Amino acid sequence: MPEPSPPGMIARVAAARAIMEAVTQARSLEERLAADLSLRDPRLDPRDPALARSIATVALRRLGTIRKALAQKLDTGMPKRSGMLEWTLVAGAAQILFLDAPDHAAVDLAVRAARADAASAPFAGLVNAVLRGVARDREAILADSDPLNDDTPPWLAARWRETYGEGTARAIAAAHRSEPTLDISVKSDPAAWAQKLGGIVLPTGSVRLDTHKAVAELEGYAEGEWWVQDAAAALPARLLDARAGSRVVDLCAAPGGKSAELAATGAAVTTVDRSAERLKVLAQNFERLRLHSDIVVADALVFGAPPFDAALIDAPCLATGTIRRHPDVAWTKRPSDLASLVRLQAQLLDKAIALTRPGGVIVYCICSLEPEEGEAQIAAVFRRNPDVRRSPIGSHEIGGLAECLTPAGELRTLPCHLWGDDPRRSGLDGFFAARLVKEE
Repeated sequence: MPEPSPPGMIARVAAARAIMEAVTQARSLEERLAADLSLRDPRLDPRDPALARSIATVALRRLGTIRKALAQKLDTGMPKRSGMLEWTLVAGAAQILFLDAPDHAAVDLAVRAARADAASAPFAGLVNAVLRGVARDREAILADSDPLNDDTPPWLAARWRETYGEGTARAIAAAHRSEPTLDISVKSDPAAWAQKLGGIVLPTGSVRLDTHKAVAELEGYAEGEWWVQDAAAALPARLLDARAGSRVVDLCAAPGGKSAELAATGAAVTTVDRSAERLKVLAQNFERLRLHSDIVVADALVFGAPPFDAALIDAPCLATGTIRRHPDVAWTKRPSDLASLVRLQAQLLDKAIALTRPGGVIVYCICSLEPEEGEAQIAAVFRRNPDVRRSPIGSHEIGGLAECLTPAGELRTLPCHLWGDDPRRSGLDGFFAARLVKEE
C-alpha cells in the first residue's frame, strides 16, 4: 500500500500543475483546479483546495519576481528535460516569498514533490539549494522587484505604457499586486448591510467587505439579500436606468450579476447566453435572490425577439481589467487573441442595437483595459450605425467618480482607481462602458 502523502503535499503539487498549465497551455486557474482529481479525494484535508488556490494565485500574481529570483540561483539555467522542476520551484518560492508557511516546510515539501516526479527526481538536491537561497535572500529579492517590469507580461506592460502613460501603467501594475476586496451588490439599504457585515459603502453604492469567511456563510446570502459583484462591474447595468415594466435584454448574461441588478428594478429581463452550464448557475442565483428573468440558451448573434426598450451587452474580451482578481489572465491571454475578439464585439454591439426599439438605450461594456475593445469599438459603431448616438455618462451616475469618465463621457475604471490607504479596501476592476441611444 503506498505511503500517504505528507500534509499539504497534494495541495502544493496541484498548485504547481495549475501554474504550469496557465503559463504553458493558457488554461484558467479555476478550470485546472476544478478538474484536479487529487483535490477531490475525500481523505484530503479540507483546507488543501484553498491552499492550492492560494499558492497558485500568488505565484501567478508575482510570477516575474519569482522567475527572476530563481534565475539568479540557477547558474546554468533551468535543467532540460526536468519534468515539473520549474513549476515545483515556482510554487515553493511563492510560499517562501509571499505566504506564511515556514520556510523549512516549503523547502521540504518541494524537495519531496521533486523526488515524486521521475524527471525531476535527479534535481531534488538542486531544489533544496535554490529554495534555501531564496529564503535567505528574501528581503533583497522583494526590494528588487518591480510591478510593471517584472510582474506584468512585457506585451501588456508596453500596451499600458502606450495607452495610459508611464505613471498610470505603473499604478495599474502596482494595484495588481494587492489581494482584491470582496464587493457585493445589495437589494436595498447598503448602509445597513455594511454595518451587519463589517464593511463600508462605496460612493457607487456597492458594499465592500474585509471578511475572509466563505461567502455562503455570511448573513443575508442564503436569504438572497445580496450577490457578489465587483463595484466596477455593478456600474454598467445602472447606466440603463431600467424601470419597472421596461423590457430589457442582457446578452452574454452569465454569470448574471448585471441581470440581477436589472431584475431588481422590476424590469422584465431576458437573459441570453450560449452556455447552458453557465445559465444553470445564473438560474440558481436568481432563485436564491428571488428574482425573475426569462432565460434563453442561444448564441446572441442569432437570437431574435421583438424590439426591447434597452439592451446590455457585456461582450467577451481579453479581461485584462480583472487581473487583480484573476492573475492567471495575465498569462493565459495572448496578443493574437485580440483581433477575433474585436470582430466578435463589433458583431454583438450591432446585434444589441438591432434588438433595441427606436428611442431605446444600449449599454456596451467589457472588463478589458485595451482601447481596441472599448473606445475604438464605440468610435467605429457610429460609422456602421448612423441612427445611433452617444449618451454621455455623468459623474453623478457613478458616485461622483469623475476620474472614471473619459472626455467623451464613457466609463473607464482602472485597477488603481478608488485607491486609499488600505489596499484591502482599495481598487476596482478595469471596465469600459458606453451608453448609446437609438434615434427615433
